Amino acid sequence: MYFYLMVLTSCATAGLHVWRTLFDNFAVHVVHLDGYHVGIIQSVREIPGFLSLLVVYALLLVKEHHLSAFSVLILGLGVTLTGMFPSFYGLVFTTLIMSFGFHYFETTNQSLTLQYFDTNTAPVVFGRLRSIAAASNIISGVTIFFLAPHLEYSHLYFLFGMLIVGASVWSFTRNPVDKTLVPQRKQMILRVRYWLYYALTFMAGARRQIFMAFAVFLLVKKFSFSISEIALLFLINNVVNFFLSPFIGKCIVRFGERKVLSLEYGSLILIFTAYALVDSRFVAGMLYVADHIFFNFSIAIRTFFQKIADPRDIAPSMAVGFTINHIAAVFLPVLGGLLWLIDYRLVFFAGAIFSGISLILVQLISSQLRKASK
Repeated sequence: MYFYLMVLTSCATAGLHVWRTLFDNFAVHVVHLDGYHVGIIQSVREIPGFLSLLVVYALLLVKEHHLSAFSVLILGLGVTLTGMFPSFYGLVFTTLIMSFGFHYFETTNQSLTLQYFDTNTAPVVFGRLRSIAAASNIISGVTIFFLAPHLEYSHLYFLFGMLIVGASVWSFTRNPVDKTLVPQRKQMILRVRYWLYYALTFMAGARRQIFMAFAVFLLVKKFSFSISEIALLFLINNVVNFFLSPFIGKCIVRFGERKVLSLEYGSLILIFTAYALVDSRFVAGMLYVADHIFFNFSIAIRTFFQKIADPRDIAPSMAVGFTINHIAAVFLPVLGGLLWLIDYRLVFFAGAIFSGISLILVQLISSQLRKASK
């Protein structure tokens, strides 16, 4: 299962990486979109995440590891088609396809990891998978860096998309299932005792949308980062994460989720405030790298849930958690786009506020773990 998830994680994260690396320059320089249109597309991109609870019902028809493979196949098709429809509505359509694949894979990926690895191993496995994903992103980023001056956007999207499709087809030939695991409930589950997990997941989703929808757009729109510079910035991110992600997993095991998440959200308050005030291209780029590093700390929310959950609740709860994570994602990018038209700094001040609320919530983790251990 570890090797199976490693291959699919590499494909899924590389696919999203390629899409994001090319998207802002494609949107600005080819489709000629403004911040409001980008906000709408980013909201559309999160609709499949909001519908992740439907994974519970999909599992009535297909095995979870097969659903993971099929999701990566859909993601690859979405990436392949993106460059073929250079219009606002074309991007809406292809973004939906790509996003359904990515979000449904992430739901099953998290579920399978928590099912197959115990509480002392899962954080390390999450960290290693993030490291492997970073390595695949490095390879795709370097490839974009050298190919971008010579190929059209449509060619780049097609090349990477078909590679992902090929890998997903291979995964259908594998059978990594352990039949001795606890069977998962195949119904939607909401429990009062998981309330802190739900709250942290919701706030993480709100904070993440600021980062995903507007951080790179700021670099392109205000600081005129080129496609090669964005690719280089992503390359730096992934080199750092390749080495740092396994260490983050080990830190969760050693220091616990509360301390790790407190460090994340305390740092993000400063980072988002700096986004709003910075006028230096170099500093803005470094803030993006720092923001991306702390994004990886979010695995502690899932390992916290593993410690308080009934083992039979993992698969349905990951699906419900993904939906909760994306409630804000459906409307926040559009609202952020409107705030951008007033003053772009308001978007990043909102991110600082979300991080502050999360910092308060994580202080309750210790009490929740004590209750679960009784």
